[in-house]
Amino acid sequence: MNPATKTFPLGQVVATPGALHALALLEEHPLPYLSRHTRGDWGDLCTEDALANDQALEGSGRIFSSYRLRNRTKIWIITEADRSSTCILLPEEY
Repeated sequence: MNPATKTFPLGQVVATPGALHALALLEEHPLPYLSRHTRGDWGDLCTEDALANDQALEGSGRIFSSYRLRNRTKIWIITEADRSSTCILLPEEY
């Protein structure tokens, strides 16, 4: 995403028990990951998924990011197409 592109609303932010546990184990806070997500830093996505996110910003569509915690645990952040909510979760909780 172009840095000049505007950010998007996250809506209500929620997290699954697994994601909360993974963050707590490392004493990490979700805010840096949410900040990256809303700025268009999609993390560890393939080009196709990153382009889908960029297109979702122009129209409507779900926005998905994938990040690694310090211990390499993967977390996903998904903002719904209507921007009403954003969920932080582990892939296996999807």
